[in-house]
Amino acid sequence: MEAVNPIEAHAVDMSEVVEKSHKAFIQYRKKSSEERAVFLEKIALEIEAEGDSLIEIAARETNLPATRLVGERGRTTMQLRIFASMVREGSWVEASIDTALPDRAPLPKPDVRKMLIPIGPVIVFGSSNFPFAYSTAGGDTASALAGGCSVIVKAHPAHPETSERVYKAIMRAASATNMPEDTFQHVHTDNNGSKALVQHPHTAAVGFTGSYTGGKALYDYAQQRKKPIPVFSEMGSINPVVILPNTLEKNTDLLANSFAGSITLGTGQFCTNPGLLIAIESKSLETFIRTLSMGMTQVKPGKMLHEGIYKSYIERRNKAIRQEGVDSIVRIEGKEDFMIGNAMLASVKGDIFLRNPYLQEEVFGPYSLIVRCKNAEELKNVWRSVAGQLTTTIMGTEEDFASHRELLEIAADIAGRIVFNGVPTGVEVCPSMMHGGPFPASTDSRFTAVGIHAVKRWVRPVCYQSCPEILLPDELKNSNPLLISRFLNNQWSTEPVV
Repeated sequence: MEAVNPIEAHAVDMSEVVEKSHKAFIQYRKKSSEERAVFLEKIALEIEAEGDSLIEIAARETNLPATRLVGERGRTTMQLRIFASMVREGSWVEASIDTALPDRAPLPKPDVRKMLIPIGPVIVFGSSNFPFAYSTAGGDTASALAGGCSVIVKAHPAHPETSERVYKAIMRAASATNMPEDTFQHVHTDNNGSKALVQHPHTAAVGFTGSYTGGKALYDYAQQRKKPIPVFSEMGSINPVVILPNTLEKNTDLLANSFAGSITLGTGQFCTNPGLLIAIESKSLETFIRTLSMGMTQVKPGKMLHEGIYKSYIERRNKAIRQEGVDSIVRIEGKEDFMIGNAMLASVKGDIFLRNPYLQEEVFGPYSLIVRCKNAEELKNVWRSVAGQLTTTIMGTEEDFASHRELLEIAADIAGRIVFNGVPTGVEVCPSMMHGGPFPASTDSRFTAVGIHAVKRWVRPVCYQSCPEILLPDELKNSNPLLISRFLNNQWSTEPVV
């Protein structure tokens, strides 16, 4: 399949694209676990084979440094290999078997078996700030292919050439491993085309990483369908950080330097950027603010990803500091060159923050707001007032934690990941990671976009009752040695049935 030129995007029939994806899905879902695993591993190899030229293209398109991009490409290929291992191991399908009890009184018990199956074509919308790990061959694509779904990627306009190169790598892998044609497709399109992709009757689910505006629009498109479908939008976060009194007094410099680096990391263009710092008024807080300000001024401002993000940052940053009661503590001055993301630190009193919902909105870039609270009760009220988040962080000593045990409940209510004594930037790819959170951080807080459990977004459970052995999926057959656990005659067993 030839790559789609962005200039010719409007000529592409999105209906035809989805129809092709549906036909491919019918074949692809029948591929064995080993075949899908080999496909994913081959994609990783083909991306690595692109070499330095791929990094150079991505750096030119995104203004990200080559070292960052090399690491991100490594994360992307690692994700693909992790999903390949998951598929081979087999327990991810959650196969469960309750064998029949024909002599049970007063009624016989039927043979009942259940597993997860793929749901159909998935539309993936690539992100702007991660051209590899959350884009064309990123976590959404890898997890959907691992689960047996066909995939259509809508390329992000911020890095179209990078996306094209990765697309071609995936297509080479598909050809080398004999995957059905159109198992993976790649398009450049506008908002109308995106809407058509989401609302096509054969589209089964959507994955998105980006802004609240974009993610909510896709969610609304999906709910307007005759048959609504799940949309898994990760839509950003201000990632509130609570700094408790004892640690603020004892670890002032360490805390300030850590957050100076976290706020400005990648010119603040991470969905886990700490955009809100909450603490109780004290001399230690004033010292922390001075040290944090100095630390931020020592970080050289960098170029932002693209014009749209830059303009949005300047607009939202300036609007935030114009709000009543908001003081600009430090504004990194220097050349206000186009695309340069100068950092800013601001502060506001707790009662003013509570009265102004705008201050809870994300400013995507190197910006953070310190909320000065009168006491512990106001701190908790400020924290509770914040809408759903990807992360929230608690900085404290053992003494702090012993005095504020109730804070854990607040944290769990508002965020998908709770960080203790660390910065929220950086998301470890592992089975225990949760990258998602209550709305508006994401559209479904029950699922993660990172780690092997991300596959659960693209599958659904099906129960087979009294199904003949010959018709059962391989994963549920009595002879299948891959089953890790089965519910046999109301007793869990780790032994396969033979």
